[in-house]
Amino acid sequence: MVAHWEPSFHVPAAVRELATRVRLALFDVDGVLTDGTIYLDDEGRETKGFHVHDGHGLKMLRHAGIEIGFISARKSGALKHRAAELGIDHVFTGQMDKLNVACQLTKKLRLDLSQCCFIGDDVVDIPLLLACGLAIAAANADDITKNVVHWITPRSGGNGAVRDVCELILFAQSKSDDIISEYFHRSRG
Repeated sequence: MVAHWEPSFHVPAAVRELATRVRLALFDVDGVLTDGTIYLDDEGRETKGFHVHDGHGLKMLRHAGIEIGFISARKSGALKHRAAELGIDHVFTGQMDKLNVACQLTKKLRLDLSQCCFIGDDVVDIPLLLACGLAIAAANADDITKNVVHWITPRSGGNGAVRDVCELILFAQSKSDDIISEYFHRSRG
């Protein structure tokens, strides 16, 4: 059994403190949940690739009682399918004004933007990053976006950035040990 789990990456104390307040984690999609590559077939149908570790991190975050939402400027059937697989109800596509979407969602959930974490990777994400309680950029984000956030993930979008955010929040809220220990208990039958 794991006595105490900590992320393998450094988390500054100020970032851990902000993460203790998170009740809603919002994620951009292209460049965060994916590596940013857009695949189009001969008929113009779009497909996306999602990392399984990110998906499981999101499941652990939900299990810990954190609300999760996806906000994308692009419309995507693939995203809706992935969200359904993960049990995520808050999915907003075709949304350029991500701050407005977050304000409406926090109001619906009776939360404040200070209790919201958002991870983005491009300038379209800046208004929400500046307004939320914990602003995070994926490692592959553009430099302008990286300059307005509290923390930058060690891994890039589509390659573990989402998992980094999930682990940060679970660790900061002292929920990681309980969640990880459940896997060890399951292995004993």
